[in-house]
Amino acid sequence: MRFDFFRRQGSKGDVAVDELVAPVAHGTQEPSPESALLEEAEANGYVGYALQLDAQMRVQGIRFAWRDATGGADASAQCKALIECIAKHLNPPKGWRLGRLAVYLDVTVDALFHNELQALPPGNVVLCMGMDDLADPDTRSMLVFLREQGFGFMLRDAPALPQDPELLEIVTHFDVGAGDPALIAEVREGEPVGRAPIQLIATRMNGWDRFETCADHRVDVFVEASRPPPPVKQVGELQPESLLIVRLMQMLQRNENVRSIEAALKRDAALTYRLLRHINSPAIGVGVEITSLRHAVSMLGYQPLFRWLSVLLATSNRTSSHFMMKRAIMRGRFVELMGQGMLPASDSDNLFVVGMFSLIDQLLGVTMEEVLSKVQLTESVQQAILSRKGVYAPFLSLVEACETDSGDAPRLAEALFVSAGQVNAAHLSAMVWSQEASALEMP
Repeated sequence: MRFDFFRRQGSKGDVAVDELVAPVAHGTQEPSPESALLEEAEANGYVGYALQLDAQMRVQGIRFAWRDATGGADASAQCKALIECIAKHLNPPKGWRLGRLAVYLDVTVDALFHNELQALPPGNVVLCMGMDDLADPDTRSMLVFLREQGFGFMLRDAPALPQDPELLEIVTHFDVGAGDPALIAEVREGEPVGRAPIQLIATRMNGWDRFETCADHRVDVFVEASRPPPPVKQVGELQPESLLIVRLMQMLQRNENVRSIEAALKRDAALTYRLLRHINSPAIGVGVEITSLRHAVSMLGYQPLFRWLSVLLATSNRTSSHFMMKRAIMRGRFVELMGQGMLPASDSDNLFVVGMFSLIDQLLGVTMEEVLSKVQLTESVQQAILSRKGVYAPFLSLVEACETDSGDAPRLAEALFVSAGQVNAAHLSAMVWSQEASALEMP
């Protein structure tokens, strides 16, 4: 349901009487300054994100941001550009594509009246606003309506919960900044009785040592993709499960007999189960259930199996954080999508492996050289991973720029002759792909 009664005049989606007759009387109208700013923001902006992690470092949600490459768009235009991008790629007519994940959007007051925002699934969306905007009496009716529909509201950058009882009922999430224990205690003491607890989130965690403090206080954290990963225990060498996966990958590279590969895989029933679960995931979309390695080879071939073994390798270190595994899978798909249509289809799996393996040392706790000495990847793949050179390197560099907000994304995209819109579509599609492939969730 859309709350058109409170829609502000001039909001996109409204059609006034004079707008209906204007094309007949005066010809095509010039776009409004607001529309021009929105178009400019859409053409020059890149989607960024931070992951919401719980105490076990599992991903519970995504906070999206809009990075304006030119700096020419105002906050309202950027906000609307982000909402339209999210609506287009994550909430198409077929339905919401991110499953159970919560989505956090920093919104302006004007954005509350946007059709595309109101059409998002309320139970999955948390709107982040400052106290001044939340306390604006002109928007109170809209805030109450959206809350009744199921949208959540996170109060950001505030020293305490609001005193206004009606406003307090609207707030479902609270930004505790760096996770100061005193602020956490104060907010918990001020929570209204008889309703669901307010979700506390540390949005500006200073370091991974602070993560433990937040976890102890049952506070989730937002982690930017640009933040260095948490320390991984350096094991020095590959663990037994990782070694078995590497052996299987080597057998595929040598084009060994399927019976030999199947015999090696059967030595680990759990690994067999995980591989078949991955292959039967929605991301593959084979259409029939694959019940054995032999069946998988006949349906997919060796190269796609190598791709899925690389996923198993990346997730084989049980001490590595869940969200880093998810990031690696997402990056692999993002790199692959960026190369589609620009490189031959046969390069698709190599692109995916480039993205995955670019983080493999951080996942396994061994050096990149140690991993690559065991898995003999092609020279072009190794060049991209080790030195960011070769045919695959530009795609990996672009993906890393989008993740880290380095400011290089426009230049790298232009060098590949792709638009910001194409990059954003691939980025969000990679998120959807990693989420839809439920079997890719770590065991």
